[in-house]
Amino acid sequence: MPQSVFIRGHQWFSSLATIRMNMKHFANNQSLDRRTLLRGSAGVSIALPWLSSMVPAFGSEAQAPSPRRFVGISNALGFHGPNLFPEESGRDYKATRYLQPIQDLRDEFTVVSGASHPGVGGGHKAEPCILSAAPYSGSNFRNTISLDQLMARELGGETRHPSLILSSNGTTSTSYTANGSMIPPENSPGRLFAQLFTDDSPESRVAQKQRIREGRSIMDIVSEEAKAMQRRLGPGDRDKLDAYFTSVRDLERRLEVNQGWAERPKPKVAAKAPEPVSDNSDTIALQTAMHDVIFLALQTDSTRFITMHTSGNGGRVPLEGVEQGYHQLSHHGRNKAKIAQLAIIEEAQMKSWGNLVRRLHKTHEADGTLLDRTMLLLTSNLGNASAHDTKNMPVIVAGGGFKHGQHLAFDRTNNYPLANLYTSMLQRLDLQVDSFASATGTMRGLEMS
Repeated sequence: MPQSVFIRGHQWFSSLATIRMNMKHFANNQSLDRRTLLRGSAGVSIALPWLSSMVPAFGSEAQAPSPRRFVGISNALGFHGPNLFPEESGRDYKATRYLQPIQDLRDEFTVVSGASHPGVGGGHKAEPCILSAAPYSGSNFRNTISLDQLMARELGGETRHPSLILSSNGTTSTSYTANGSMIPPENSPGRLFAQLFTDDSPESRVAQKQRIREGRSIMDIVSEEAKAMQRRLGPGDRDKLDAYFTSVRDLERRLEVNQGWAERPKPKVAAKAPEPVSDNSDTIALQTAMHDVIFLALQTDSTRFITMHTSGNGGRVPLEGVEQGYHQLSHHGRNKAKIAQLAIIEEAQMKSWGNLVRRLHKTHEADGTLLDRTMLLLTSNLGNASAHDTKNMPVIVAGGGFKHGQHLAFDRTNNYPLANLYTSMLQRLDLQVDSFASATGTMRGLEMS
């Protein structure tokens, strides 16, 4: 069995016999607490992943809940506001063009208008801030941790993959480490499928474990050298070194997690790997293929925290009625013909996202549906791509056990901080946080069910 899923104190169990003793104890019980820990003789503890046996055996006890999850999907070129935001606020709003294809899910999502990140400008350059809400400061900008990576840092150790960082057609992601480094995305649905569901050969597993052992050894050496160096540095350099330490600790934790999961077979799914999309301009096909694998990743509990970013390339999306490049259409300058073509693309994007939400809604777990336990965010750094305006960001939040079916309309001149929504999401995961980044609290009007 694997030795580690999540290690407290960055230590290993010193005795395999201790693990076996604990496992024997748990095997003799009919149910497990979700927060159950395996404890070693040296005081080291290891958190178990969520297991079906954690459901209590007796009907009089409260049923253990399924794990909570987060999926953040962003679009570099925004969505045309008049086709997305309803004119009416509250629950009796009239569905706009982009909301009509998902009206069967109306009670499962909330539309938010008049929200953005305070202090964030720069047009396209604000992409790194979508999930971090860090104020953009031009050439000297240094990002902070993104929402998904904070979640993964605290809770990601319970699954094979602490998080998945994806892109439908580019090399840019919205996921950033604690020291502000972008995590490169996986942009091939086929490779992602293989990573999740295709078992490595015995030779590959041996090589993987060797790489992990070598990585651990290097981290041990570098950590000791860095600690010795810290005593000789001034305050500014110590800050830089502290950021470096954060990266080292994150890498150590990932190595520890990987060593445990390297021994376990990957989950089996009936679905086939997505067919390759040869046209990189076919944004809709690429997004849909990624959505299909995202669904399988959540269904198999391979991960609980996922981001996917769609970059705006210049090619023509192969849809009937679209004659110009996607990026060119997003900078429409209020030209009605361009807006009409742009709407075809963005409506198709909304349909694809809606199909993912719909599949989650139809998939049942012990205590509800997969959607009930999964928070989905659809957004962009641009509220008006034509003007490179980062205000009035497009925002739809679905699932996650919130009370939906409404349009939360905030001031479109003096925007509401979107990070308040992020705080609500963190608290929904039972994380003890009062605010995230520029947040002033939790999102007003978004209540838990």
